[in-house]
Amino acid sequence: MNCIEQAKQALDALLHQAYDSAVAAGEFGGEGELRGSVEQPKDSANGDFAANHAMASAKALRMPPRKIAETLVAHLNLAESWFSSAEVAGPGFLNFRLSPKWYADVLQSIEAEGADYGRVDDGHGEKVMVEFVSANPTGPMTIGNARGGVLGDAMAAVLDRAGYDVWREFYVNDAGNQVDLFGRSIEARYLQLIQGEDAVEFPDNGYHGDDIKALAKLIYERDGEKYLTVDSEARRAEFVAFGLPYNIERMQRDLERYRIHFDQWFLESSLHNSGYVAETVKLLEDAGLTYEKDGALWLKNTDLGADKDEVLRRSNGFYTYYAVDVAYHRNKFIERGFDRVIDVWGADHHGHAVRFAATMKAPALGLEHRKLDFLIMQMVRLVRGDEVVKVSKRTGKALTLADLMDEIGVDACRFFFNAKPDTHLEFDLDLAVREDSENPVYYVQYAHARICTLISALAEAGHTVPQAASLDVSVFETEQERALLKKLSELPEEIHLAARDYDPSRLNRYAIDLAGCFHRFYNACRIKDAEENVLLARLKLADATRIVLENALAIIGVTAPDKM
Repeated sequence: MNCIEQAKQALDALLHQAYDSAVAAGEFGGEGELRGSVEQPKDSANGDFAANHAMASAKALRMPPRKIAETLVAHLNLAESWFSSAEVAGPGFLNFRLSPKWYADVLQSIEAEGADYGRVDDGHGEKVMVEFVSANPTGPMTIGNARGGVLGDAMAAVLDRAGYDVWREFYVNDAGNQVDLFGRSIEARYLQLIQGEDAVEFPDNGYHGDDIKALAKLIYERDGEKYLTVDSEARRAEFVAFGLPYNIERMQRDLERYRIHFDQWFLESSLHNSGYVAETVKLLEDAGLTYEKDGALWLKNTDLGADKDEVLRRSNGFYTYYAVDVAYHRNKFIERGFDRVIDVWGADHHGHAVRFAATMKAPALGLEHRKLDFLIMQMVRLVRGDEVVKVSKRTGKALTLADLMDEIGVDACRFFFNAKPDTHLEFDLDLAVREDSENPVYYVQYAHARICTLISALAEAGHTVPQAASLDVSVFETEQERALLKKLSELPEEIHLAARDYDPSRLNRYAIDLAGCFHRFYNACRIKDAEENVLLARLKLADATRIVLENALAIIGVTAPDKM
């Protein structure tokens, strides 16, 4: 139940009923139309909701806005509604205050829905794929993968809560140049183990990481010098056949530890082996959207609105990453029937995303009514004190996702990386492990633990959390109590907005705000020694906050501990 949105709709309906009543009384001519919107002001000093109907309808009704507002208020019937009063302000603004009934319904909604509180039905079951991480399986996952993993997983969780049928997918680049280089890198390290580092030249642009040395050592420990006499091409194929599954399994372990579970790990090689890449390129050729130049096959992407053309097949006969990507997305839409696809990519893919979106509009691909969107995330800079932590994968001196989880824990990783996608992120490793209110994840988790401790202490004293229907909600008289109730009511709207804007970081900010509202409530309002009816109402309010905090944290994959 979205109590905020329903209150807006109810208020709009009440104003139209008042308008009809005024027309019947002859106070409006009835020729115009009442229009306007209802908003929840940031500052509730003048009211909990504000409506601009008098201002928006002045021209149509041919009356001063103030007069319209006063007439509407005179005909308003707020009995049994969610509103206790209506006031006219300034030249014709309408301000409304919430009644105890609304606060009671918020608590009853949270109680009834429990772990499902916050769900909305924006998607109506629309089938959506979120593809994210999709790191090359040539080494450990980097900090960029760590951020993309959280953003993609949290985005998928938001969409699920917003009523979409969500599928999480990892695209495995198990073919192409990077895999060939992976095999050459392992081969060089294997030969160096046997013949010495100076005896074997390492390939240009090879993978220098210690993980490559570790793979070579595992192969040597298993098979000894068996591969010294094997043809180089066959040897590399053997090393890739060992190294890729080994790395993919390690990725899966790390991501499961990171609380990310994919519905499918889709292999690029399957597109080549099935002939789907060749078939997709042939569609573009038959549509007259290609040309040959220097022995390569090019896509006329500028004809589709892009700023440059793209190579589909190199002069050596191998398909490019771009051609494979077109085939992969055609597979998502045509073969597997997704209505919408969201790709989570790094900032360095922005230009590619624009050009690729143009390609997807080619009528030959049959994707005109399918929706492809991109969630482009900005770069991450890790800092520890005054030092910038290196994140280069190629040099092998990077801090990996596994290292980061070991150092600061999964909760801190997920909370900090789920920052606003379109902003650069400076990740303070020292802050992430601090146990004080400056650390946002600690601040939020402490609020949840504080509530659990309170509930436990009151239970020992004989006070159990009551049913919402039994409460006297009129005791909620303080600013802190009402602010907390209103913040609790906002979770469904936050999920709606996060899904609409592709911004799961809204849940971080919401959780921080909700924790702050609770801390202020707890510090201002006596609970343990309050009168029984007040104690029970405040205990219920605390328990509702516990539920909503846990729900918000669950969406971004962060735990809600009972103790700190």
